[in-house]
Amino acid sequence: MSTVEDAQGSAAADAEVLVRTEGALGWITLNRPRALNALNVGMIRAVHAALDAWRDDSDIEIVYIDGAGERGLCAGGDVRELHRQITAGRSADTVEFFREEYAMNAAIAEYPKPVVAIADGITMGGGIGVAGHAAIRVVTERSQLAMPEVKIGFTPDVGGTWLLGRAPGRLGEFLALTAGTMNGSDALYAGFADFWVPSERLDALRDALAHRADPTGPSEIVMLFDETPDPSPLSAQQAWIDEAFSADTVPEIIARLRALADAGQGDAAVPGEGPTPADTADLLESLAPTALVVTLDAVREARVMDSVRDALAGEYRRVLWFVHHHPDLVEGIRAQLVDKDRNPHWDPQTLTDLAPDAGAEARGYVPPVPLWS
Repeated sequence: MSTVEDAQGSAAADAEVLVRTEGALGWITLNRPRALNALNVGMIRAVHAALDAWRDDSDIEIVYIDGAGERGLCAGGDVRELHRQITAGRSADTVEFFREEYAMNAAIAEYPKPVVAIADGITMGGGIGVAGHAAIRVVTERSQLAMPEVKIGFTPDVGGTWLLGRAPGRLGEFLALTAGTMNGSDALYAGFADFWVPSERLDALRDALAHRADPTGPSEIVMLFDETPDPSPLSAQQAWIDEAFSADTVPEIIARLRALADAGQGDAAVPGEGPTPADTADLLESLAPTALVVTLDAVREARVMDSVRDALAGEYRRVLWFVHHHPDLVEGIRAQLVDKDRNPHWDPQTLTDLAPDAGAEARGYVPPVPLWS
C-alpha cells in the first residue's frame, strides 16, 4: 500500500462512524470507543446518510449496526456537549441535534430492509434509539440496557417511551422512573431485544448474514446463533412492580412502595440482589421531582400512541421544554458529569412542592421549530 493509501486508510479508521459493505450487508459501526460511542451530531448524520444510500441499493439486503470496542454499542448522546450548548445559549444547535437524532431513530424504525442491531455491552439512552427500533435486536451476556435520563433531571427520548410503554405490566414505568438497568435476559423479557447471542459468536453471526448462500431470512439466520439465557431477574419482580407503579402519580407510587416494604413484600430472595420496594422508594425520593412527573406522563402517553414517530413527537415537546424552560437538565448534567459532585439542587427539591399537574406544561409545550418538516 502506498503512503497515500496508508493515510486514507488511517483516516477512515479514525472516523467516528465506520460505513462499509460486506457481501449483502451494509455495516455501520459507531467508532468512538473512548467515549463509549456517545453520539454527536456528526455521527447521527453519518448513520442517517448510510441508511439513505442503501435504501434503494439492490446489492444491500441487510443493515448491521454495532459499536467499536468491547464496552458497549452506545452510552447515549453526548450530554456534556448538550450542557455546553445550553449554558452558552446555543439553543439552535440543541434543537438541530434532537431533530436530526429523532429523524435517524424514525429512519431505523421505518427502514424497508431488515436492520440488525447488536446491543452488546452498554446500550443506554441514545443507544436505545439506535438499537431499540431495529427489526432484529441482539443482546449478549455483556448487555446493559437502560433509559437513564431521570438521573440527570431529564426524561426518556429517542423513542424510548414507545418501548417502555409496551413493556409487560408496569415495567415501563419502573424502568423509566428508576433508570433501571436490564441485562440481556431482562431486555428480552421487557421487549427491548429479540435474540440472545454469546458475544464470542457475533463475528460468525455477521459473516453468516453477509454471505448466506440461500434465501433464508435474517431472523432465521440469527436464530441459528440464538441461545436461551438465564431467566430475567426483573420477571421475578413483576408482581410488586405492577402493584406500585400502576398508581396514578409519583407520590402515590412511593406510598405504595412503602406499604409493600412494611408488609415484607418484594424483598429479594438474597439480600442485596435485585431492587426492593424500600430501595426503590428511597431512590425515587432522591431523583428530580419534575423529571419523574414528566417521565411518568410521557410513558403513559406513549402507551396509547400508534407509532414510534408519534412517540418521538411527544418526547420532542418535553425535551425542548427542559432545554428552554427548566433548570434541572443543566443542573443534573453538572452534578453527574461536569463537576461530578453528585449533589444536584433540583427545582423544586421535593415532590410535595410540585403543582398538582406538574407535567402539563411540558406535555403541552410547542417547540419553536417543528420536529417533522
